[in-house]
Amino acid sequence: MFGFKKSIAMPKAADALPGRNAAIRTAPEHFVNHRALKGPYPEGSQKAMFGLGCFWGAERKFWELGKGSGDSGIQVTAVGYAGGLTPNPTYEEVCSGRTGHNEVVLVVYDPKKISYQALLKTFWESHDPTQGMRQGNDVGTQYRSGIYTFTPEQRQAAEASKALYEQAIKAKRYGAITTEIVDAGEFYFAEDYHQQYLAKNPLGYCGLGGTGVSCPIGTGAKLTQGANA
Repeated sequence: MFGFKKSIAMPKAADALPGRNAAIRTAPEHFVNHRALKGPYPEGSQKAMFGLGCFWGAERKFWELGKGSGDSGIQVTAVGYAGGLTPNPTYEEVCSGRTGHNEVVLVVYDPKKISYQALLKTFWESHDPTQGMRQGNDVGTQYRSGIYTFTPEQRQAAEASKALYEQAIKAKRYGAITTEIVDAGEFYFAEDYHQQYLAKNPLGYCGLGGTGVSCPIGTGAKLTQGANA
């Protein structure tokens, strides 16, 4: 997370690093639950993808959902790179700011056991989505806030949750939300040592911090008249 040039401007396609044709090596299984990281996933599983700062701490937020309460519906989590231009990038390339990629978490879940709205609530409450190309002390394009959707239904839910949360945090005098909400593109699995990093290194770095403002999604809260969607 440290020691790299920090860019806060997205690269143009002509300036992006070329990358490579082959995927970089990653872990074969989840360090915590020992399920296959790349699948196959159980029938009926769905995918969600989020960027909320350093992916070490972000991933832990999702694999710990429902911890201690049996099967939470979270099948697998994995960290990787998305939202950029360079095929099959390395961590060092992403940190250079010349790939356009974000550090993201892929969540494979059972929608019969946990809802997409619950994942969105965790996303909003686990970081400060008003900071642009940074999250706390982590500065760069790979730390931007983002929701990457796989279906029109996810896109609609994400946009609605953004509107609700912006209303909530503005009441606490936060600025405008800078979260990008776009269709999910290619997801590139990060290197082995990044996967479930904080399970392997419990005292490892985590710069994630939320606003302390609860997201009202799922509580029946409605947008007030005139609020921006």
